[in-house]
Amino acid sequence: MTVFHLRAAGTSLVLDARGVAASILHWGPDLGGPDIPADLFVPAVPPSSIDVPLRLSLLPSLAEGWTGRPAMEGGHFRTAEAQLQDQTISVRATSTDGTQEVCTELGMSEQGVLRLRHRLTNRGDAELTVPNLDMLLPIPAEASELLDFTGLWSHERQPQRAPLRHGVWSRESRHGRPGHDDAFLMVAGEPGFSFRKGRVWAVHLAWSGDKRIWAERSALGYQVLGAGELLAPGEIRLAPGDSYETPWLIAVHSDAGLDGLSDRLHPWLRSASPVKLPRPVVLNTWEAVYFDHDLPALERLADAAAEVGVERFVLDDGWFTGRRDDKRALGDWHVDPGVWPDGLHPLISHVRERGMEFGLWVEPEMISPDSALAAAHPDWILGPSVAPGSSAGPGAAAGPTWRWQRVLDLTKAYDYLLERLTALLTEYPITFLKWDHNRDLLTPGAAHRQTRALYRLLAELKEAFPHVEIESCASGGARIDLGILPLIDRFWTSDTNDPLDRQSIQRWTGILIPPEYLGGHLGAGTAHVTGRTSALGFRLATALFGSAGIEWNLTTASPAERADIAAWIAEHKRLRPLLHSGRVVRADSPDPAHLLHGVVAQDRTHAVFALVTVGTPAAALPPPIRFPGLDPERDYTVRPIGAPPRYMQDAPPAWMTAGSVTLPGRFLAEAGLPAPLLTPEQALLLELS
Repeated sequence: MTVFHLRAAGTSLVLDARGVAASILHWGPDLGGPDIPADLFVPAVPPSSIDVPLRLSLLPSLAEGWTGRPAMEGGHFRTAEAQLQDQTISVRATSTDGTQEVCTELGMSEQGVLRLRHRLTNRGDAELTVPNLDMLLPIPAEASELLDFTGLWSHERQPQRAPLRHGVWSRESRHGRPGHDDAFLMVAGEPGFSFRKGRVWAVHLAWSGDKRIWAERSALGYQVLGAGELLAPGEIRLAPGDSYETPWLIAVHSDAGLDGLSDRLHPWLRSASPVKLPRPVVLNTWEAVYFDHDLPALERLADAAAEVGVERFVLDDGWFTGRRDDKRALGDWHVDPGVWPDGLHPLISHVRERGMEFGLWVEPEMISPDSALAAAHPDWILGPSVAPGSSAGPGAAAGPTWRWQRVLDLTKAYDYLLERLTALLTEYPITFLKWDHNRDLLTPGAAHRQTRALYRLLAELKEAFPHVEIESCASGGARIDLGILPLIDRFWTSDTNDPLDRQSIQRWTGILIPPEYLGGHLGAGTAHVTGRTSALGFRLATALFGSAGIEWNLTTASPAERADIAAWIAEHKRLRPLLHSGRVVRADSPDPAHLLHGVVAQDRTHAVFALVTVGTPAAALPPPIRFPGLDPERDYTVRPIGAPPRYMQDAPPAWMTAGSVTLPGRFLAEAGLPAPLLTPEQALLLELS
């Protein structure tokens, strides 16, 4: 038994494995040398309390004097052994009656990202019902303000902030997927922390099922961040000798605000789960044709896509047997011979002849009550069946449908899905699957097995078809998490292509997820989801950052619009190496109507920024454009690129009249440049080199 110290990239974690229960003494700023005098962390003993100093163990319980939310209900564990190997601490603890064992693994990456999980093993002779088992990390008292996220369909990742008061602030998801209101990332920081300032501590649970993530300030003097899978009563039972492993808790500390979190998370994810680069420019057919699948019309759309420079053509919902609307046929994964008498081969040949890859939409986890699959296998529908004698048709089940569909029990339909998907990927040269998930499970006790079966199915397909990329879509952005990320290549960030909504959604999602994973599409002038009309330049600038694409019937676009789109795609391809490898930065603005975000090359020689107006400015003259992340000792030439936005000004700033300006990075970061007077819902792209 000893004291362990993990250090990397300015972060320290100190764990004291001496005594009865291993305790984390410190997680946060680097403490320096490897030898830590652990006794200096022993607190005083207050009056009217336990008569020994209270320590926050890895598995705190009432038996230790901890009256806050426990890591595990009903257990009291003693440390049996602990060891350190390759920046990973392993701690084994046993329950006082010897029937349970918990092994905890804590590892720190070279970027300072901490990973933590438990493995519970049944060492008794009887079956063990697994309780909720959370991971806890201490945070200091100055981390007294919380940020997490909520949202709804097409409005994901909406930030909410509040002080951390005495008690528990808990965010729980029972959707069977993270959900549009997923807390996503829970951040505790110094009051007033922002993108560029303040010390912050953050946790994310790498899991695609039910979960909870929480913070607690105890009157005992401790503060913690915690998270774990949210299990229904009796959801997991362990036979003697069997084990349950929690999802990973991902934890990050930064002394440079929210951007400092991205500075750790993005490089770590790029090294741990690298995605194939360059990311192809996509055209998805959904908002172009919906269910109206017609070969000549789709060929014309493919021609228009190829002309503007699209690299991947994705056929969305409506290609399989009987699927003419969203009320039927999910599960019948055969190409509809009525619509496609020669299969998908003619369309795919046309797409490939024009130099594009072909992708296909699927929703394997769902089933329509009105489908051949439901009629043949009603027992494959997740949830209790309707009462005997009911007049309900085949595939009926208790509870409401959602988008006219139900959930397919993956543990029963696994072999069928694997066979159908394998057949499609074998017959057709498909390089991309848009994998959708359009409803909550609404079945207690099913989330764990569904999620594990999904992970297994994705892994098996990736092994068999390594050239096929998979996009995680869940009614848009309802399943964006680090549990599924190693198994996919792209997230569909939201079902809205409205650039005004997308500015916020992409800004906040990008704290955790690198931009190359985040699909963002150019939509029609009037957004299909919101009905809001936006200028083409604003739509183009918003979709430039990330994994870019189009969701618009280009055959209806004017020649001038197509020319602008072609120029935009060419610009995106030119900037793509920077956008998908650089450091994401966001400026803090005193006026919420103005946003500034950008990507700076790792060597700081090149950058691209977007100055965005999302509302009416607070003053006639906006604040200067101050560029974060530059090398203060280098000179940079700043010039506008892309489609010019709309201004409302009698004269532009002098530097814009000149066309460009060259200044030191220090000046650009501290003094900045006078901002042009953009009208609301406009974006100005600026390249620095």
